[in-house]
Parts: sequence; C-alpha cells; structure tokens
Amino acid sequence: MPFLEVKSVAKGFGPSWSRSEVLHDIDLSIEEGEFVAIIGYSGAGKTTLMSLLAGLTEPDSGEVLFDGKKMSGPGPDRGIVFQNYSLLPWLTVHENVALAVDQVFPGWTPDARRAHVEKYIATVNLTPASKKLPSELSGGMRQRVSVARTLAMTPRVLLLDEPLGALDALTRGTLQDELSRICQEEKKTVVLITNDPDEAIYLADRVIPLTAGPRATLGPSIPVTLPRPRDRRSFNEDYEFKQIRNEIVGYLLKARPRDTAGLLKKLVLPDIEPEDISGTRVRRPRGSGPIRRSEIADVTVETPTP
Repeated sequence: MPFLEVKSVAKGFGPSWSRSEVLHDIDLSIEEGEFVAIIGYSGAGKTTLMSLLAGLTEPDSGEVLFDGKKMSGPGPDRGIVFQNYSLLPWLTVHENVALAVDQVFPGWTPDARRAHVEKYIATVNLTPASKKLPSELSGGMRQRVSVARTLAMTPRVLLLDEPLGALDALTRGTLQDELSRICQEEKKTVVLITNDPDEAIYLADRVIPLTAGPRATLGPSIPVTLPRPRDRRSFNEDYEFKQIRNEIVGYLLKARPRDTAGLLKKLVLPDIEPEDISGTRVRRPRGSGPIRRSEIADVTVETPTP
C-alpha cells in the first residue's frame, strides 16, 4: 500500500459559474522513504498540488490518502518548507525552531526540547548563528533555519515547495548538497516541487513532470538510477544523466499548450493626409480639422507674367 497517494484529484478556483480548473485527473503514488521530485512550469499548479499533499486545501473531486487514511487537514506528520522562509523576524534562530518544537512536543521537558532544537540547528550547520535574528542572516541561512524548524517537528513526510528558488546559484548548489545529505541521513519520505531539471535529478529517486496549465496533470514517472552519493561535477559527462534530462525536458516541451489562433482584425486607417509644406500652403478655416484624402483635388495655379 502506498504511503502517500493521490487518486483522480481535480482542483480549481473561482466562483462556480466561472471556475478555473488548475489541476485535473491527478494520480500520484509515493512509497515510504522515497524522494520524488515534481517538475513543471511556473503557474502550472505545483504549489496547489503541494497544498493538497499538506492538507492545507481540499480537492474538488478525488481524494488524498496518507498512510491508507483519507487526509482531513494539516498535521505535524507532514512538514512543509516554503520558498519564502516564513520566519518570525523578532525571534532568534533558536527561538524560531523552538516555537515549532514547543507546539509539537508540549509534553517534553524544557531540557529535552532545548537539546532537540540544538540538534537540528547543528544539522543545518547554524550553531554559531543560533542567537541571531533573521535580519542578520543571509538568504541561504534563513532557508536553513526553515529546514531545521521543519525537520525538528520530525514529520513523516517532508514537503519542499521550491525551497531554493529564490537563492543565487552558488548558495543553491550548497543547500542542494545539504538537503541531499540530510534526507539520506533522516530516511525521510520527501516530495520536492521544482522547475529545475538538474536539481530534480540530483536530489530525487524519480522525477514526475507536470504539464502546463490550465487543467495540468502529471506525466510519466521517470526513475533516476544514478548512484548515491551523487557528484554534480560528473553530471555533464554522464550519459545516463543526459538521457534522463533529455527525457524530462522533451516531455515538458511537448506538453506545452499550443499557440491558439488570435482574432484577426482589419485595421482601418483614418482619412487624413499629412500636410505638404514643400509647396504652396492652402489656408483652411480655423477649426476645420486636418486635410482628408476625400478633399484633395488637383488645382492649377497660374502666376501672372511681369
């Protein structure tokens, strides 16, 4: 039985008389301990799908099952990392992580909760910055805090909604390495949303493309059999990596919506001619407007001889 399952799900937004269906006929099956990446265009509905998996929103039709039971709402067993850090600016790194731990484990002793927080701050290599506020951290460090906070809740499923999308390339690569290491050590079930094929291949066990919207749906599952730990430096020379990448990109390109024919409208130019200032100017009554083509006539002007 799949650990996380989506069955024939559709989701739309707007009033009933003009509802726009974002996701259509979504079927997804994820095993426990599996790392799955879903890749698609911006605006295709990736975040909507992530909200469905987290229980933050309900499908219009179909159902989402977690551990064999129909999902009825959000819970600490499904931790989500958003693209926009979502840290409380007046709390330190330690306090931001502790806030989640205190909510999920209220029965633990203060010392146990403190040790748990410190463990996950160390996991993301932020121990020296544990007393700093978010405003004193770089973007990459803030995202590390967000990851530590979610991991400290010890969720059974880790949902990553484009967590590295706002970072520069060097920081993004470093955090990809950290995520890969942490997920392997924690043995978590992970669902990653991304629009970067290389990131998806580097991190995931399999990649599933999402077609362009509206009414986006999932394409075929593409397994990533590259051995772990993976070395990004060898990817450009790796034939299997190139094959997987070509398959992902090729499917996404074919799944793009075709350009639709637009309305061809005949442009009618106004019946106006520019004034010719090279010859004799014809005085027109004030307020009579510009010269029109229909008013133009050949005129012979005779000049008297001296």
